[in-house]
Amino acid sequence: MKEIELKHKRIIEDKLAPFGFKNGEYSESIMNGQFVLMLMVSGGKLFTKLLETAFGDEYVLHLVPDAQGEFVGEVKSAYNSVLDKFFENCCETEVFQSEQSHEIREYARKTYGDELEFLWEKFTDDAVLRRKDSGCWYAAILTVSRAKLGFDSDEKVEVIDLRMRPENADMVDGKRYLAGYHMNKKSWFTIVLDGSVPTEEIFEKIDESYRLAAKGKKA
Repeated sequence: MKEIELKHKRIIEDKLAPFGFKNGEYSESIMNGQFVLMLMVSGGKLFTKLLETAFGDEYVLHLVPDAQGEFVGEVKSAYNSVLDKFFENCCETEVFQSEQSHEIREYARKTYGDELEFLWEKFTDDAVLRRKDSGCWYAAILTVSRAKLGFDSDEKVEVIDLRMRPENADMVDGKRYLAGYHMNKKSWFTIVLDGSVPTEEIFEKIDESYRLAAKGKKA
């Protein structure tokens, strides 16, 4: 049995049954029935076992990096194809680590039906939330150093950028509410997702930002 590194992926338990899992296990024939690939999910982790159909023995050459040969290559390809299907259907990208980032993601999903979008290949730690009707962003979650926010620290933190009305710019106090990072500072502000602003208060600001994005600019 092999544990699979998820690499910024998080397994969504509710998606396992529709995919075909029963009691945490899923199996699929590959290579024209020569093998049965078993996937097992336990404790948020993914494990695999590849069995030869004829004898029931476990096959492991597909896990050996230096293993060569046309047949082994075909097995690896079929094996990875099933894993890719699992990642696409049963997982979500989980770049952010802070509790508030996770709560915001769930709030956007449940309240507006929106998912984080990772738009930039060079900035894989950055994502946005946007309205479906206008296509406008109403939030961006980014990973930056505190130094870039004006603090005397190089610590990496997660932040959220949100829209505001220009007449409310006086709310930016340089402590709880910061000038919009990488955004128009007249209409965006930033919150560090370290608990300095209560989560419920952030939700209220997200709702306001969502309303402002109805007809706003796309960034």
